[in-house]
Amino acid sequence: MLRVKRFVVFSLFVACASAAFSFWLLGQPGAGTQVSAYLPPRAGVKLQAGPGGIATAVDVTPSPDAQWLGTAAAQTGIPARALRAYVGAAAAANESAPTCGIGWNTLAAVGFVESAHGTYGGGSLSATGQASGPIVGPSLNGAGFAAIADTDGGALDGDASWDHAVGPMQFIPSTWRIAGRDGNGDGTADPFNIDDAALGAATYLCGRGRDLSTAQGWTAAIYAYNQSSAYVRQVSSQATEYAAKTGTS
Repeated sequence: MLRVKRFVVFSLFVACASAAFSFWLLGQPGAGTQVSAYLPPRAGVKLQAGPGGIATAVDVTPSPDAQWLGTAAAQTGIPARALRAYVGAAAAANESAPTCGIGWNTLAAVGFVESAHGTYGGGSLSATGQASGPIVGPSLNGAGFAAIADTDGGALDGDASWDHAVGPMQFIPSTWRIAGRDGNGDGTADPFNIDDAALGAATYLCGRGRDLSTAQGWTAAIYAYNQSSAYVRQVSSQATEYAAKTGTS
């Protein structure tokens, strides 16, 4: 019961913090210009016409064209396996929530900031999208970070006292319980798998009816993911860079 109460309090805190940030921005001088400056262009993508040589990151959604994938990976420095997952996750999220309008470059920017696309600490992604080693963030014990008591018995992060963010997209276990998705169709929602993590991130960002094609919607979504204005700026800058290198839709 105590864990449930902590989880509810944390969820309310995130929702309130996100709303407060949006209202604060709108109340600042030149707020409209400031928020608009965060909105990155939506990067374009060429999708496969039908089933082909590479498996889809999300079974029921289109995959990127193989030639486009190779070129875009080289242009951006994003590992092809991660890029494939971001494209598939964005397509799936927009299919299930047509008003979301999330671009793959936004997911890729979050993945870069959080774990360098699953390569943090010298790691890599396997052909199936699995991180080569556990990507576990620092203890959220209040010492330099938010204090979030354990919510999963250490099942994901190995710590039964305090939560840690986990996986390529750095989900807190309690958030993964809500947003976690099975992106590769293997029957398990695994935060250490890039397909699952990317789809979970897209689902979370598109939540609460947010429209990421608008400056306010995009900013609120990224701030909900990490309550830091510096984080919002960093993700915006990286997403804009990816769009500049690959072209916009």
